[in-house]
Amino acid sequence: MKKYNIAIVGATGLVGQTFLKVLEEREFTIKNLYLMASSRSAGKIVSYRRQDIVVEELNENSFDKEIDLALFSAGGETSKKYSPIAASKGVVVIDNSSAFRMVEGVPLIVPEVNPEEAFNHNGIIANPNCSTIQSVVPLKILDEKYRIKRIVYSTYQAVSGSGFAGIKDLENGLKGMPPENYPHPIAGNCLPHIDVFLDNGNTKEEQKMIDETKKILNKDIRVTATCVRVPVLHSHSVSMNIEFEKEFDIEQVRKDLASVRGLVVEDNIKENIYPMAINSKGKDEVFVGRVRRDESVENGVNLWVVADNIRKGAVTNTVQIAELLVAGDKGGNL
Repeated sequence: MKKYNIAIVGATGLVGQTFLKVLEEREFTIKNLYLMASSRSAGKIVSYRRQDIVVEELNENSFDKEIDLALFSAGGETSKKYSPIAASKGVVVIDNSSAFRMVEGVPLIVPEVNPEEAFNHNGIIANPNCSTIQSVVPLKILDEKYRIKRIVYSTYQAVSGSGFAGIKDLENGLKGMPPENYPHPIAGNCLPHIDVFLDNGNTKEEQKMIDETKKILNKDIRVTATCVRVPVLHSHSVSMNIEFEKEFDIEQVRKDLASVRGLVVEDNIKENIYPMAINSKGKDEVFVGRVRRDESVENGVNLWVVADNIRKGAVTNTVQIAELLVAGDKGGNL
């Protein structure tokens, strides 16, 4: 079995650290592992499979060595600068930032939804927004069977979506300390404000969900979103209201959802069984429940979708993309 030279850019951040964990769990075939970060983190020692690796400072020459895949999670500006450099050296970049998601010619991939698009890259592949990833997993089969007309997203997003800074704000807020990362306290509060506000009144996070859903499903459907940060450490929850063009049977919808790889139906209200953030932490699957008809429209359904935002919402999805490329590697051309 061929082994690959892998670079992790942003290796000391929350997502970067989880990359190491997931790569080891999934036994990804690695020949050499290079860890890269800013000058602040350069020189740190990180352990991977009982091997100590020194974190390198990311610079223009970082990709002069032989690297097959680079997993980026270091912010949009870093990705914009260094991803094209890496790609020009023959490295395939899988980027976690929003820098390239809506760029024409850059595939935006969720392996359960559009795996075939992963091979149509020019050196850069984009990993979608965390809330978008978990949302489109159930949407694909529903669109195929019932043709989606409109989607209304309402998200309940964990503070870990803001990295270590978000977690610190919640932990400190519970001790009565003022916020340093968020504009208002998050402890005991909900903030309908994720990322910056745009001219149309949406936040950038809301616009990401709208635009990325259309690109991944390859369909110009009507989508709206309200994204809210909540005082939960891990795992995002999304309330989804979906309107179809076709009629449907609600029990068949449950069966359709249960047939999707990576999607787990938890939907037994008699036993108080439904997806919860506390249960999805540390797991790679997407969980769906509260499947019920929306009686306010002709062909509407409500879903409650939960997933670990650092795992499936970022790291695992990225590693799954890398696994797709490796599985389809012919003659060393990822």
